[in-house]
Amino acid sequence: MTGNRVVIIGGGFGGLSCAKGLRGSGARITLVDRTNHHLFQPLLYQVATAGLSAPEIAHPIRSIFRRRPDITVLLDEVMDVDLDARLVRMRHNQPVGYDYLVLATGARTSYFGNDAWAAHALGLKSLEDAVEIRQRVLLGFEEAENSDDAGERERLMTLVIAGGGPTGVELAGAFAELGSRVLRRDFRRIDPRAAKVILIEAGPRLLPTFPEKLSQNALDELRRRGVEVLLSTRVDDVQAGQVHIAGRVIPAHAIVWAAGVAAAGLSGCLDVPKDRAGHLLVEPDLALPGFPDVFAIGDIASIKQPDGTQVPGVSPAAMQMGVYVADVIRARLRGAARAERPFRYRDKGSLATIGRHAAVAWFGPLQFTGYLAWLLWLFVHILFLIGFRNKAAVLLQWAYAYIFYRRGARVVFGRDWMEDDAR
Repeated sequence: MTGNRVVIIGGGFGGLSCAKGLRGSGARITLVDRTNHHLFQPLLYQVATAGLSAPEIAHPIRSIFRRRPDITVLLDEVMDVDLDARLVRMRHNQPVGYDYLVLATGARTSYFGNDAWAAHALGLKSLEDAVEIRQRVLLGFEEAENSDDAGERERLMTLVIAGGGPTGVELAGAFAELGSRVLRRDFRRIDPRAAKVILIEAGPRLLPTFPEKLSQNALDELRRRGVEVLLSTRVDDVQAGQVHIAGRVIPAHAIVWAAGVAAAGLSGCLDVPKDRAGHLLVEPDLALPGFPDVFAIGDIASIKQPDGTQVPGVSPAAMQMGVYVADVIRARLRGAARAERPFRYRDKGSLATIGRHAAVAWFGPLQFTGYLAWLLWLFVHILFLIGFRNKAAVLLQWAYAYIFYRRGARVVFGRDWMEDDAR
């Protein structure tokens, strides 16, 4: 009989779903994460655009599992995994042995080999990223208010977003509202409505994984809100305060990179098959090839369905993977044979919001746009927030912002704004 030590690396949607699914299994679980909180990543853009404060979309992992004596939570960074010795080595704690290992470390921003761009184009994968974007944008308005140079004011109030997927679309819509609605009466020397939001997408349409009708609706809505959308346009270079595209240099104070993701750094220390983006290739039961007791779930994993389609890197997929792996481990702890049914992703639909009263929703044959889609988006995101306090806080914040066009999380802090802001 195998042992019952389960180590889960990562406290995101996949890791939490797996830990919850192992309740009552008899497993002794160690959950390791570099932060002390579970982050509701679909609402990171709300923090970046001053719609919500950071604690409203995060919940302490220890609090989530406070009634689970079978779970030990470690705040630490995993430095190495020895698959042969079944050991997880961390920066601060002693190595931890395992009988089953679940890798759920998520993804990082990918610059497609242009890593130098990271110094100037901010990604959006953590609370720190979101707060930094918010700081950069709000400081741009503040510095524009202090400037007498018209060209410099224009640069300071220009935001460029690279990537026309859901994150890019949601950021563009929210930032357009920030200038045109939220800040318009707050300044005396500048008109925030003159702020520019430029969205760059390398492909021929926005939201490429959505039906074409919904992509067109998102494009029309963004343009109606004043966003300059550049389709079939590749970024050639990113420098301090500049984005270079074909035949054009765009001066911009804030640059956000939402164009790609790669597997988190842990995958680099594992000598197992990977795809070009570093995602771990897994068997149909989500185990690593040659290591049947080591599973990869969420954004770190690469798995195709029987029809050849790739399982998307979205939170519902990560949660389904976490539940599946928990079921597999439970069965093995009971002594069941290892011929598990393969993992099957059940697509429950896709949502993307464009701004107040505007969103797109896709549920199989059903497609919604406008106010109904926005209400669906609102309901789904409130429903899946961890913790009642977070749900109540987010609902009150959104109601306040909706009625009064106000956003309360607009405090700039943490550095001397008088210093040069360029990275």
